[in-house]
Formats: sequence, C-alpha cells, structure tokens
Amino acid sequence: MTEQEHAPLNAENYPKYINRERSLLEFNRRVLAQAKKPDIPLLERLKYLCISSSNMDEFFEVRLASLYELKNDPGALTKPDGLLPQEAIDMLQQTAHDIVEDQYHTLNNVLIPDLQKENIRFLRRNHWSEQHKEWIRNYFLESLQPVLSPMGLDPSHPFPRILNKSLNFIVSLEGKDAFGRSNGLAVVQVPRSLPRIIKLPPEATDGENDFVFLSSVLHANVATLFPGMTVTGCYQFRVTRNTNLFIDEEEVEDIMGALKGELSGRQYGGAIRLEVADNCPRNMVEFLLDQFQLEEEALYQVNGPVNLHRLNAVPDMANRPDLLFTPYSQKQLKQRKTDKGFRLFQRKKQPETLFERIQRKDLLLHHPYDSFTPVIEFLQQAAVDPGVLAIRMTLYRTGENSAIIDALEKAARNGKEVTAVVELRARFDEDTNIIQATRLQDAGVHVVYGVVGYKTHAKMILVVRREGDKLRHYTHLGTGNYHHITTRFYTDFGLFTANPAIGRDASKIFQQLTSLGETKGLEVLLQSPFSLHSGMIERIHREAEHARQGKPARIIAKMNGLQEQAIIDALYDASQAGVKIDLIIRGMCSLRPGIPGQSENITVTSIVGRFLEHHRVYYFENYGGEPELYCSSADWMSRNLLSRVETCFPILEADCFQKVYTEGLAIYLEDNVNAWVLQPDGTYQQKTPDGKPAFCAQQALIEKYSQ
Repeated sequence: MTEQEHAPLNAENYPKYINRERSLLEFNRRVLAQAKKPDIPLLERLKYLCISSSNMDEFFEVRLASLYELKNDPGALTKPDGLLPQEAIDMLQQTAHDIVEDQYHTLNNVLIPDLQKENIRFLRRNHWSEQHKEWIRNYFLESLQPVLSPMGLDPSHPFPRILNKSLNFIVSLEGKDAFGRSNGLAVVQVPRSLPRIIKLPPEATDGENDFVFLSSVLHANVATLFPGMTVTGCYQFRVTRNTNLFIDEEEVEDIMGALKGELSGRQYGGAIRLEVADNCPRNMVEFLLDQFQLEEEALYQVNGPVNLHRLNAVPDMANRPDLLFTPYSQKQLKQRKTDKGFRLFQRKKQPETLFERIQRKDLLLHHPYDSFTPVIEFLQQAAVDPGVLAIRMTLYRTGENSAIIDALEKAARNGKEVTAVVELRARFDEDTNIIQATRLQDAGVHVVYGVVGYKTHAKMILVVRREGDKLRHYTHLGTGNYHHITTRFYTDFGLFTANPAIGRDASKIFQQLTSLGETKGLEVLLQSPFSLHSGMIERIHREAEHARQGKPARIIAKMNGLQEQAIIDALYDASQAGVKIDLIIRGMCSLRPGIPGQSENITVTSIVGRFLEHHRVYYFENYGGEPELYCSSADWMSRNLLSRVETCFPILEADCFQKVYTEGLAIYLEDNVNAWVLQPDGTYQQKTPDGKPAFCAQQALIEKYSQ
C-alpha cells in the first residue's frame, strides 16, 4: 500500500517531502526490476540482481546505520521529511524486507529457471550425481578443509568476532569432542579468499556450465570438520555492520594517520542486519540475534546464498557472450595534422597536441560513449611538455593501477610543480587513496587532503603552460571521477577549455584548497560551499519571476539525487508560478511531484539502464538573456551544496552547449524504455511506448557515437 493510497491528490493529504532513505530503496526496486525484464540479455539480468544486492548492503552499512546513530540524539529528526529516527527505521525495515524477499524470488523463480534453459545450471545437493559428489568431496578435502578453522563454542572458545559481510556457518552437534566434552554448537568462518560459487570441470559433470555454491559444498562435507561427533544442523549466516567512519577532524593532527586507525576497525562496527538461512531453527536464530545484540526487525531469513552479489562471477565463468550486451567501441578523439617545420624542403605534418586542439576550441567529452583516453593523454602530454610549468588536480576516486597517478608522478620527476588534492575520505576507497597519496608524495608531488570538515568532491585539472611571454591556463572540469574503470559505464561530461575566465577561477579554487585563504570574485564558476547553493536558488527564483510576468520559463535538471530542502522549496515555488520543470534524477528524490497547488508543473524521471546515469546538468531558460547551461560535480543534496567543495561550470561554447543540452537532457525526456516516472505517493511507474516507437536514450547514444 502506498503512503496515501486512497487520499485525494492535494498537499494536505501528502507529506511535503519524501523520506530520503525510502526513496533510495525505491531506486533499488527499479534496479531489481531490470533483472526481470525479458528483453535484457539473461546474464545482464543476473548482474542487475547482483547490483541490487550490493546496493542493499550499502543501504544497511551506511544509510540505516546512520539512522541508528541518529537515535542517540534526543532531538534528532530526519531531513527533510522530519521523522523520528525510529519511525524512519520501522518504515525502512519493512520496505527492505519486501525488497530482499523479491530478490530471492527473482533468483529462484525467474533467473535460475531461465538460466537452466540456457544450460547454465546451479546444482542443488539433492540433484548431485555420484560423479558430482566424488569431485566435490575431493575439492573440499584439497581446497577448503586446509583453510577452514571450525570453532567449538565453550568458555575458552567464546563466540568469535565476525567480519562484516563474511560468510559463516553455525553448526549444531551431538556427542563428545576429543576431550570428552559436549559443546553443542560450533561456528565455521569462511575466508573471503575462497570463491562463493564453483564451476564444475568437464571431468566432474556432463554440462558445460554447471555450478555449485560454496555453501552447498561445505554443507555436504561439514561432518569432516568434527570427527567423532554428529552434525545435526548447519546453517549459513552473515552480519552486516556499520561501516561509517568517525574522525574528529578538529582534534586530530594527522588525518591520514587517524583514518588508517579507523579503517582497521571498520569491519567490526556495530551490527545492523543478520541474514540467516530460512531453515535455521528458531533457537539458533535467537542465539545469533543475541550474540549480535539485534532486534527481530534486523533479521532477514533467506532462501539461497546469503550474499547474492557473489553471483556476479557467473557471467565471466559461463563464457556466453550471446547472453550479454553487445559490446560497443568507445569513440576515440580524432587527431589533426599540423605543420611542424621543414625537412628536406618538404613540409612535415605531425599529430596535433591536445593543447593545440583546446586552443582552437573547447572540447567536450561524453563518457562512456567518448573514450576517457584524452584525459589521460592530457596529463601525459603535460608531464613531458617543456612549456608546462605546473599541474594541479583534485582526486576523489582513481582506482588502483591508475595511469592518472603514473602521469602525475612522471610530471613531478620531470621537474613540474605538481599539486594533488586527494580526498582520503571517499567512502570505501579510503585504502586506495591513502596508497595513491603516499605514492605521489614519494615522487615529489605536493599532496594536500582538502579542507577540514569539507570533502573535496570537485573534479578539476589545471595545467599552467608558458607560451611565448605569456602563461596560459588549460582546464579540465568534469561531472565524474578520474577513474579509468568507472568511465566505461558511468555517464559523465568532461570539458577541456582554455577559456581565461574559467582558468583564473580554477586557479583561485586550487589556491584556496592549498593555502586555505578566501576565494572571492569567481568570474564564471560556482563553488560549494560558497556560491553554488545560492546561485542555483537565484536562478530558480529568476525563472519563477519570469513566469509570474507571463514570460516563458523553463528548468531542466539532471542529477543523481535531490534532497536539499531550500532547493526543493524553491522548485515548489517556481512550479506554483507556472514554470515547467523537468527533473531527471537517477536515484533518491525527496521532492514530491504532481501535487496540485504545490508541484503540478514538475515531473521527475529516473533512467535505469545499461550505464549508470551520473552526470549533473542544469538548464535555465533565462528569457530575455542567453539560456544558461551548467555541468557540475554536485547533486542538489545538502552534503554537496553545503558541506563539500564542489564546482559548477557553465557551457559557453555553442557546439558544446548544444551537445550537452541534447545528449544530457532532451534525449532522456524522450526515453520510453528505461524511464520511470515518480508518482505523488513516492512510488515509480515505468514508462511504456504506448503505441509510439520504442526509444532508449542510452542505445540511441551508442548508435550515434558508433557511426
């Protein structure tokens, strides 16, 4: 049942704002829905199930964990909807239970039968042949038993510490151990290095793609771990813990050192969720709940492996490219030839450098359709160019084995002045960022960790190059991270420009991040936490004023999430003034559209498809002047606008403007395949062609860039 299923559609009958976490769970419903769509290749559907499982893990580790922390504050309310933390937790646990139940129904009743039709089989123990049993027995003895440490529970062997999201088994026993004692219970912890799903080799089975779960292998052979005793039950379980890190940045003297200390304990944070096999006896369930100090609401009993995300290994192991998306080739940047002088009286032409290309005209890249290679080449060329004096860059996520880091190291060793603003607190990438920061420091790069209390989430590169007797700024600004892996499946815009005003503004922001001095008088960029929030609200109010005067008014905005209350209220005001507002929001949205007298002129569309929609684009009609179009690293969330360092940059060159408007906004409003429309009650309804030709924005862009 929806929030107000039978209530009249008006503002009095609906809360003004949608709960942030509830909206996040609705996004995961949309991801899970992809696993059920028969028009999506089968192994891709399995991947969507895995993504939904991973999303739920993060929901418990981060979002629900934060609400449990909020309960300790007597006056705390959720933002922007104003619920008591416990009210929100109760609502979210029920929704989460429904989603998890749907995940396992999708696995057992939809995907496994469909995979079996394609001869990709998950063999249950009751279907093992003698051939299967013999190979599995040997596999257990040779590959599993040597690394398992079963632990009988008694006063000298208390319940062990359980790692976050690790696979474990609780085992009930009868009889006496080697020392004549009756223990009754034992725990078997499975190392993370072991595969959770095993492909049977040709000598073990007749099928080409037959798999068994590690849990089934252990169940079948668990008695081997307890010689002389009788195993009466063996049940898998997994606990999800609070992975939020707390560092009092005002008190610590070394953020990196403090973060290293916190990371060591992240895997043992407070328990948030307990997953247990659905056939586990009640007394053992209660024993586990007691060990982790969890209430009944935190119990999730499941019919299948407790970590569905590990099924993500199957598409690679199955080797069935016909059941995956058709590969596409990223568009490579074409190089012009330029005159480089004379050789034997013949004019020799050489490839144009990126600096020469950017001098001529702004260059806009649309990832993943455009290759990320030019960004790497930009830094590689800067590292060896004798005219380049300085390179400055923000790093939020880069990944391991990053060519970006290699280029910065090389530049520093070549005598360039290189500064890297590394955000150590990028969630779940803290370890990698610490390693990369240390590498850069060893190479002579000036490494700073941003601003105390404000994550540096901006995506910027600034190269200062001497050209004749002048210095020129070359700037790259992006909506996404400098991560060579995610650029293959995240949609993002990246702008290269030699625009002097943008270069001066970027230089001021970098100086602010290193010197911590004030940055005043930015010419064209908007920056959080200073001018971006107010700048967006001013532009929304301007469109509202135009509408009140009877002038054309229009706002189109694309982002990952919308939650900031002042922005939502400004959009409500603009809607009431008559502004037509189209919001394209992939994930959570606290704005409630379609309410008469409040938001009837606002539509909210979510695109869930092959790629993760990630760019942030903001368009304002600005009647009587030039229409304004911005790209940004920031969503319209409180954290992005008020407590992070973010950049928002205008698209000034005409061709780039048209490209961003068309490919980043307009094309998504035409999508009737991957689009979901937010309803007033907070649920989403999938768009359908309704007699029109089916149109998928992402597929249209793949085809456009492939021509």
